[in-house]
Amino acid sequence: MPAVEVAPQAQAADPFRALKQAAKQVNKAVFPDGFKTTGQHPPLYDQLYPYSAFPKHITGTTVWRPEEYSSNPERWVHHFSAAEIASFSRAADAFIASPSHTLTGINKANFPLDASLEALMSAMRKEMLNGKGFCLYKGFPVQEWGNHKSAVAYMGLGAHIGYPVSQNGRGHILGHVKDLGEDSTQIDKVRIYRTNARQFFHADDSDVVGLLCIAKAEEGGESDIASIHHVWNILQAERPDVAELLTQPIWYFDRKGEVSQGEDPYIRTSVFYLETPDPSDPAREQRVYCKWDPYFVRSLSRFSDAGIIPPLSPAQDEAARLLEATCERVKLHMVLDVGDIQFVSNSHTLHARTAYRDFGPDSGMPRRHLMRLWLAVPQSEGGWRLPFWDADEKKRGGIQVDDTPPVARLDAD
Repeated sequence: MPAVEVAPQAQAADPFRALKQAAKQVNKAVFPDGFKTTGQHPPLYDQLYPYSAFPKHITGTTVWRPEEYSSNPERWVHHFSAAEIASFSRAADAFIASPSHTLTGINKANFPLDASLEALMSAMRKEMLNGKGFCLYKGFPVQEWGNHKSAVAYMGLGAHIGYPVSQNGRGHILGHVKDLGEDSTQIDKVRIYRTNARQFFHADDSDVVGLLCIAKAEEGGESDIASIHHVWNILQAERPDVAELLTQPIWYFDRKGEVSQGEDPYIRTSVFYLETPDPSDPAREQRVYCKWDPYFVRSLSRFSDAGIIPPLSPAQDEAARLLEATCERVKLHMVLDVGDIQFVSNSHTLHARTAYRDFGPDSGMPRRHLMRLWLAVPQSEGGWRLPFWDADEKKRGGIQVDDTPPVARLDAD
């Protein structure tokens, strides 16, 4: 099936050549692991497929219903054993003791794990990329270890799944989900993870997102996830017109000012994609991939009011609402306790968070605090085949503003 026709300017000689070269020529004094986050970019429009090429029904392990897991925690929850915690502890202590190691340069080689734990991480990684797309680990002793050792152990664990990418324009490869008192109604400026507001179903700009719970809220802040392939099947059965609209590259996503020199402040793209063909196996399935965040779609009035981009049409507005409502119908709810680590795929699941309220200032209790990782898995290492120029870059996706260096702070700022 041919890809979507595009304008002549999109078919010019590789417009991303300079970006590809820059990704391979980084200053290790700035990027210690030798790789720079590639950042947000528009898709390769000539690699997008029309709705007629999409499957009408998806089967397999990526399609799941919440009842399959809500009463069967053993299928998705793993309690770290004493031996596994000891392995993480040894690796973290050794990393901290080495004067040549920095958190921004952590990787599998300088954070080795015992063979049994490495096997567990490998199995989880496969399940994350090609299976149900989520898991919950319990028992990280964050209160005993403190923020520094907890961050090292957590980032070291993450390095066995993918490459940590920058999560904002300030280069945070270790993010912090915490209410900093910012105004959640200013959605064209504020990132919602820095507030206590509800986060609607969305996917982050990475292959996998991880959350380590350091402190809980007094109320709320609970997680929901949904199988986007199950959602797709429902849309196919009930509203194929909406499914078709979501495959069209007519959706604009805000970049909220986190833009490198010469880039547009928004990206035109679609919500559902097909994977690109596998050059080594042309018969291999091209899976349905979803890229969505309503906060980044509904924050563009400053451009649409000026006539720079079109506003959301009534049909698009309905599609956005229906996508959220369908995720609500099929969501799996979970509560993260202190020391829990949640990993979620951003390719075939969407996740959300309820609004929350922190303990009062006189309670002596800390504010809700989650350490966050965005992890990239390039195409050549098992990641999904995506229609973007950076599909096979180590640190594909994420948010990168010019040459902003990576940082790994131990608390929110």
